[in-house]
Amino acid sequence: MKKKDYSYIGISFIILLFGIYAVPKIVKHFQTADLHKFNKVPSFEFVNQEKKTITNDDFKGKVYVVEFFFATCPTICPIMNRRMVDIQNEFMGNPNFGIASFTITPEIDTPRKLKDYAAIHGINHKNWHLLTGKDESVVYDLSNEGFKLFVGKGEDSHGGFEHSGLFALVDKDGNIRSRYDEHGNPIMYYRALDEHGFSNQIQELKQDIKLLLNE
Repeated sequence: MKKKDYSYIGISFIILLFGIYAVPKIVKHFQTADLHKFNKVPSFEFVNQEKKTITNDDFKGKVYVVEFFFATCPTICPIMNRRMVDIQNEFMGNPNFGIASFTITPEIDTPRKLKDYAAIHGINHKNWHLLTGKDESVVYDLSNEGFKLFVGKGEDSHGGFEHSGLFALVDKDGNIRSRYDEHGNPIMYYRALDEHGFSNQIQELKQDIKLLLNE
């Protein structure tokens, strides 16, 4: 074998070693979530559809999605929860994924009514908690101040209340996270409603949930 053939073998061996060393790091890089980190979710304590007290600790170590809704909403809530069921089904059986749906009409949405709502709408992931409480002001503060998602009184045609059609994504450490838009700005929230020709952010949300699950 000629000398240059030995050199070729040596170079090939080096490339092989580099590949063995570098490929896992490259893969890990693309699996790491390059998502903006906002504030931590404030402490909360509510009761779910099973009459169980749920706090931040129940979501510790989990990636979860947050929404504010009410069971008697005649407008956007049914659409939002169809989108959320789609997300639920994508991560069905994953113990590290969850959903927190906070009702903004706690005096109406009792655990019993929320359990009926869950049955009607196909909500069956064990970590999807429909959350209610005794004090309306507490959930308003959580939404308006904690998540910066507006809720308030509205027109009768909207069920008497107003709220956003947005979902918040929370990481395993309780931080609100989001991807960036095409201009490099964090979007903060994901649209549940495809309005005005916007792209389907539900698919983007699913992708980002997977990224956070792999962190």
